[in-house]
Amino acid sequence: MLNIGIIGAGGVGSTAAFALMMRGIARNVVLIDQNIDRAAAEAEDIAHSTPFAYANKIKAGNYSDLTNTDVIIITAGANQKPGQTRNDLLATNVKIFEDIIPQIKEYAPNAILIIASNPVDVMTSVAIRLSGFSPDKVFGSGTVLDTSRFRTLLGYHLGVSPKSLHANVLGEHGDSEVLIWSNAVAGTIHIEQLAQDLNRPLTQEIKKEIDDKVRNAAYKIINGKGATTFGIAGALCYICQAIDSNAYTILNVSAFHHEIENIQDICMSMPCVIGKRGIHSRLYPSFNQEEHMNLAQSAQTIKEFTEAALTCIK
Repeated sequence: MLNIGIIGAGGVGSTAAFALMMRGIARNVVLIDQNIDRAAAEAEDIAHSTPFAYANKIKAGNYSDLTNTDVIIITAGANQKPGQTRNDLLATNVKIFEDIIPQIKEYAPNAILIIASNPVDVMTSVAIRLSGFSPDKVFGSGTVLDTSRFRTLLGYHLGVSPKSLHANVLGEHGDSEVLIWSNAVAGTIHIEQLAQDLNRPLTQEIKKEIDDKVRNAAYKIINGKGATTFGIAGALCYICQAIDSNAYTILNVSAFHHEIENIQDICMSMPCVIGKRGIHSRLYPSFNQEEHMNLAQSAQTIKEFTEAALTCIK
């Protein structure tokens, strides 16, 4: 089990802490938040659930308590509000990271950093710049959640378990993300053929509907309940599980790429092998021409916001 620090005890941070405790992935969790009372209350509430799961510990703390942590998850930042895009949060969250990252660097220089604050691709680049850590040890939750949404909706349509589907969302964790249909498979059968075999064809209308539901899921959830919490907590838990077990799991995290789709020096979601050291390797699948074009546009979008964010750093 891992020693994990979580920066930000709001909906995402506290839900992730609960999931990590219930799954037995975290031995110890330290919750840190500017609102000390909120962090203490969330930690105490979660601690009361541990007798039903594992004999692990959680507490509210400060940055000095991060010494010897294996993984630090950063969820702190302004929350996306109805009508806002993730990129609308950029300037505010850069300032927050300028306070957070140097303290992490001081007390936990060997930790793996997982960024969940939005816009996650840009904030991952900001975290790498501010920390000076290896890009293999700083990455974002990326489109791990978007990929789960895609597989869930496909599973519902096809009548098969989403766990049996290999279909990915890549690029930006945001409006320009790309659903990759060309190499989606299940049971070694291409998803289009499987849909025909099951008499549940994937028409253009159905594909468009699935794309819309995946791309706009966060907006719908935020409009309904104010924030997304459970899905992203599950994604963060799954990433930490891959690290804890050194599983070499392939996940679509937002990783630093020197060049991708002819765009230089950005963090963007592509398949990466995740294990004890963080990112063990980066993978580059084959796509069709339209998907290449859409990924290039997504990369360009990320590049523009990343350049704007990095110029904000003092």
